[in-house]
Amino acid sequence: MILVLKPNASREQTDELLSRIKSMGLDVHISVGVDTTIVGLVGDTTKLDRLYFSSYDIVENVLKVTEPFKQANRMFHPNDTVIDVNGRKIGEGHFVIISGPCSVESEEQIVTIAKELKKAGASFLRGGAYKPRTSPYSFQGLGLEGLEFLKIARDETGLPIVSEIMSTDVLDRFVEDVDIIQVGARNMQNFVMLRELGRINKPVLLKRGLSATLEEWLMSAEYILNEGNEKVILCERGIRTFETYTRNTLDLSAIPAIKKLSHLPVIVDPSHATGKAWMVGTMSKAALVSGADGVIIEVHNNPRCALSDGEQSITPSEYSSIIPKIKMLAKIEEKQLEV
Repeated sequence: MILVLKPNASREQTDELLSRIKSMGLDVHISVGVDTTIVGLVGDTTKLDRLYFSSYDIVENVLKVTEPFKQANRMFHPNDTVIDVNGRKIGEGHFVIISGPCSVESEEQIVTIAKELKKAGASFLRGGAYKPRTSPYSFQGLGLEGLEFLKIARDETGLPIVSEIMSTDVLDRFVEDVDIIQVGARNMQNFVMLRELGRINKPVLLKRGLSATLEEWLMSAEYILNEGNEKVILCERGIRTFETYTRNTLDLSAIPAIKKLSHLPVIVDPSHATGKAWMVGTMSKAALVSGADGVIIEVHNNPRCALSDGEQSITPSEYSSIIPKIKMLAKIEEKQLEV
């Protein structure tokens, strides 16, 4: 349920209303706009009478929220959420390019790639220290050593780092060392982890599950938001369909749909979505035009020898040829490229 307050609502009247709502065992989410203040009621509102709140002089309108996600809902928060990470903004007309190898393989590898990405115009450096793999025999990542190499690359280039967390056992280290904590598709519904990530003050990049609906995806975001962390970034990375030509099926229609349903920023991972390096540039441009707030691209200096996902990784030179085209499209779409 949402209460739209009148523009002339006084602080005393508003506080009285909020106090009454909380006495009912509900939490409130307040969104203050230029002309309107919106009060979102969080909790079980099924038995509440709309007419009761309409009786308050300061309440202009009472709306029912039909979707199960509340705090991620654009009705609760009409304005786009903008997340600032070390001076780089994500959301509401700002476009970021997150780039780097699927896996951190060595200090030399990640530092070398980071320098080339920085020169080409990257916004963030991505790299997997921990890797969720289908096979237990595949390379699983360097772990905490990989995080140390990422930190060295950040010191060398100034690029904030993005890395995937696999377990809450290392959450303290991720909070300390990583600028954006990524939740992979396989952990999208790891609700214990999501709750823990909701209790920190650090941006969380939440990837869409392999077969997750938009509602399920937003409900996972709700777990983080409900614990107090409002810094959630959604990532469309392709979904599992009957098509086998590409690794997954990139659902670009999810971008405008999410923008309509939610205020959260959303980026696209064309590398995992297609699984084919030669498609990455085209789908990155398509993501921008579809309204995405950024892309996350896998780049490796020698894809043929990559320890993971080499077939979908582009080279630094290929990456450098894509960036100017993205810059041109960003200008046409009136988006500001964050570098």
